[in-house]
Amino acid sequence: MSRLEGPREFVAQLSVWEGCWRLYVVVLGSAERWPEFSFGRGLVVPSVQERSRALDRLGYVLADGARWEWSEDSEIPDDPGSPVLLIGSVRVCSRTEAAL
Repeated sequence: MSRLEGPREFVAQLSVWEGCWRLYVVVLGSAERWPEFSFGRGLVVPSVQERSRALDRLGYVLADGARWEWSEDSEIPDDPGSPVLLIGSVRVCSRTEAAL
């Protein structure tokens, strides 16, 4: 990585899976399982501090100027009566690259 390029960025996402909030880092092109952290509890959205600690455990930090953004999706596509799924996302980079 050149100093002018800066650290490589990824997208971390937060969503509910099987009744628990989970955070994962999208690593496109990787044959390995994406880094993931489960908060192991129900429908309470993890706080910003909890999300930052989870990212740290996975080896990532927020990218410069990054803020959490939220979008919604449908559990059943094209069904307006379907339950809404909330998905949080934020730009992150490897903790080791960010320290350089």
